[in-house]
Amino acid sequence: MAFKSIMEAPICLIENLKEQLTVNSKALKILDKISQPAVVVAIIGLYHAGKSYLMNYLAGQNHSFCLGPTVRSVTKSIWMWCIPHPSKPNHTLVLLDIEGLGNVKKADPKNDSSIFTLAMLLSSTFVYNSMKTIDHQALEQLHYVTELRELIRAKSSSRSAEVEDSTEFVSFFLDFVRTAQDFTLELEIEGSPVTEDEYLEDALKLIPGGNPKIQNSNLSRECIKHFFPKRKCFVFDQPTSDNNLLHQIEGVLEEKLDCNFQVKLKNFCSYIFSHAKIKTLREGIVINGNRELGTLVETYVDTINSGAVPCLEDAVTTLAQCENSVAVQKAADHYSKQMAQCMRFPTDTLQELLDMHAACEREAIALFMEHSFKDDKREFQKNLMETIEKKKEDFMIQNEEASEKYCQAELKKISEPLMESISRGTFSVPGGHSLYLEAKKKFEQNYAVPRKGVKANEVLQSFLQCQAPIEESILQSDRALSDSEKAKAAMQAKKEAAEKKQELLKIKNQEQQKKMKAQERSFNENMEQLKQKIEREIENFLREQEKMLEHKQKVQKELLNEGFEKKSEMLNKDVNQLREKIETTKKNKNSWFSKALDTASPILLEALPLLIIAAIKLIR
Repeated sequence: MAFKSIMEAPICLIENLKEQLTVNSKALKILDKISQPAVVVAIIGLYHAGKSYLMNYLAGQNHSFCLGPTVRSVTKSIWMWCIPHPSKPNHTLVLLDIEGLGNVKKADPKNDSSIFTLAMLLSSTFVYNSMKTIDHQALEQLHYVTELRELIRAKSSSRSAEVEDSTEFVSFFLDFVRTAQDFTLELEIEGSPVTEDEYLEDALKLIPGGNPKIQNSNLSRECIKHFFPKRKCFVFDQPTSDNNLLHQIEGVLEEKLDCNFQVKLKNFCSYIFSHAKIKTLREGIVINGNRELGTLVETYVDTINSGAVPCLEDAVTTLAQCENSVAVQKAADHYSKQMAQCMRFPTDTLQELLDMHAACEREAIALFMEHSFKDDKREFQKNLMETIEKKKEDFMIQNEEASEKYCQAELKKISEPLMESISRGTFSVPGGHSLYLEAKKKFEQNYAVPRKGVKANEVLQSFLQCQAPIEESILQSDRALSDSEKAKAAMQAKKEAAEKKQELLKIKNQEQQKKMKAQERSFNENMEQLKQKIEREIENFLREQEKMLEHKQKVQKELLNEGFEKKSEMLNKDVNQLREKIETTKKNKNSWFSKALDTASPILLEALPLLIIAAIKLIR
C-alpha cells in the first residue's frame, strides 16, 4: 500500500524545545501549497506504544515516522505528513504524529497538556493509542479529557462554563478512535463475545458508587462519552512473536507479520480512509491546507505560549480576517479573468459590456460567498463590491478608448475621398455646396457600420464640428445660391448640428441610466446571494444544535439505562436549554433574517455611488 506523497518525508510541524512550542516555517510553506480540503488525523498516546507504526501504515510507508526499540520516547513535538487522500479525490490527508505523553524527563507536566490540546484543536479524527487493554488504568491515561474545559474555551465570552459546555463544545469535538496494541484478552463480556466497539462502550460504562475514588474514576468516562459523540475501537494482536523482529519492526516485510495483525491493520486504515472527515470549524467552515490550517496552527501555538487558553471562537475570527481578504482577492481576480476572456473591445453597445459584467460579477460574488465566513459587518463583501465596481469602470474606460481609437482610424479612412475633394477644390464651383452635402451624406452612410463601439457618435460629431467652418465657407462661396438660399442653408446646418448635439446628450443620459441600472442590478445580486448565504448559515446552525441535542439525549438515555437516574436528570437542564434554543431560532428565523439584511443593505449601498446619488435626489 503506497501513495504518491505531496512530501518526500514527514516534517516537524510544531517543535517542542525546552518545553516551548515553536511553529516550523518550512511546514507552513508546505501547507500553504495545499488548496484542497484537509482530512486531519492525529495519533496520540503514551510514548513507545506503537502509534508511529500506525501512522506510517496510514501513509503507505514503513519507515517515515521514526520508531524506536528502546524505552526512550522517539517522537518529539508534532510531526506532519501530507498525502493525497487514498479514497477521496481532491482531498488531502494530513497525518499528525504527536509526541508521546508521559515522558518522565519532562520538568513541566503542563507541556503534555499543551500537546494534547493542540492535537485536539487541529485534528478532525483523534486516535488515542495505548497498549494491552482498555481498563481503568488506560482510561486514567486520558485524564486530559477531564480538563478540556480548562484547556479550551468555546466562546470568547460565555455566560457560564456550564452553558458553554452544554451548547458549544460538542459542536466542535471530533471523531474518537481508540486503539489498543498487543491486545491479548478475549473480546467477551460475561462469557459472551462482543465487538471491539462494544468492548469500548462497556469500558466506558460508569461504575456505581458514591465515594470520591469511584467518582474520579467515572469522570474520564463521562467526559469521553460527552465530548466524543462518534467513537470507534480497534484492538491489535502482537505484530509478531519474534522479539528480534519486534525490535526492528519498521523494516519487517508485511508478509512476516501475524495474519490477524495484518487484518486488523487493514481494517483500521480502511476505516480511517472511509470515515475520517474533513477538518471543519463551527457552522461547517471547511479547512483547507493553504493558509487556513497553517493559520490555526500559528494562532493556537501563540495563544498557548502566551499562557492564555485557546478559544475556538477567537480562532475562527482570526482565520476569518485572513481568509475573507483572500476570498475578496480570489473573487476579484476571477472577475478580471472572466471579463478579459469574454470581452472583445470595443463592444457594440454599453449594454453589451454591462451584461457581460453582470454575468462575471455573479460568478465572483458566488465564489466570495463560498470562501468567506463570519463577515458579520459585511466589510469584506463591501470591499469586493468596491473592487469590482472599480474594475468595471476600468473596463469601460478601456472599451471607450478602444472604440475611439477604432472610430478615429475608420473615420480617417472613410473621410479620405471627402478631404481630397475639398483639397482639390471640387466644391469651389457653382453648385459646390450641394455637391458637398451629397459627399458628406455618403461619408456618413459609409461610417454607419457596426462594432465601432460606444464612442461612434461622439467621434462623428466631433469630426462634423471640425468640418462646420469648411462647410460654411463652401456655402458662402457658392455663386449658384442666392443670399436668402445661403441663409436658409446656414440655418438648416445649425439646426442639424443642434439636433445632433441634443441626440448626443440623450445618448449620454441613456448611458448614465444604464450605468445606474447596472449598479442597481449589482446591489440586488449581492443582496440575493447574501440572503441565500444567511439562509444556509441558519440551517447549518440548526443542524448543529439538533445534532448536539440528539447526542445529549443519547447520553441521558445511556445514564438512565445504566442506573444513574440522578445524573440523567441533571442533564435535563442542558437538554431543555438546547431544545428551547432550537425552537427560538426556528421561531425568530425570519425576523433575524430580515434584521441581518436590513443591517447589510446600507453598508453595501455605500459601494455604489450612483445609487447613493439617486437616493439623495429622491429624498430631496
